[in-house]
Amino acid sequence: MVKVVDKLLLFLFSIIIGCLSIFLLFLGFGGISRGMMNDLVGDLYRLDSLQITIAVLGIVLFVLSLRFFIVSLQRGSASAPSIDQRTDFGDIRISLETIENLALKAASRQRGVKDLRARIRATDAGLEIVIRAVVDGETSIPVLTEEIQRAVKEHIEDIAGIPVTHVSVYVANIIQTGTFKSRVE
Repeated sequence: MVKVVDKLLLFLFSIIIGCLSIFLLFLGFGGISRGMMNDLVGDLYRLDSLQITIAVLGIVLFVLSLRFFIVSLQRGSASAPSIDQRTDFGDIRISLETIENLALKAASRQRGVKDLRARIRATDAGLEIVIRAVVDGETSIPVLTEEIQRAVKEHIEDIAGIPVTHVSVYVANIIQTGTFKSRVE
């Protein structure tokens, strides 16, 4: 949520700075005459509504600049989410994307599975894996999903050495086999 707000603020900040830079370009290259500039400054001091608008715009720009300054000083996670393990020889980091690919590889080996997606969540107890599958509808779904769960759990634990606490399989759909209707003339 914070990243969405920051992107929205950055967009607003960019629009305001862009308009201000166009104004300064016109001013610098003589697109705005001295008389027009004197009238603009005179109107600024004469009209209270224009003064309030300029003051609010200045406050907004200052707050946005301050926010982006703070964000730039914060340390972000420069690397992708991973699972960290410590061994006698050093540290091991396995990305969640690697675990996801291992889960997809194990699940795709099962007969009757056509389209797969995986979502991995690391907890203190181990990994929680959600597999979304489209199946062919020819194989028993309870048997197929149980085989997928077993295969994914064993494959990840064997290859990565990370305990898998939970494997959920969500059957999203079945593939419609090509049925041809006979044409009666």
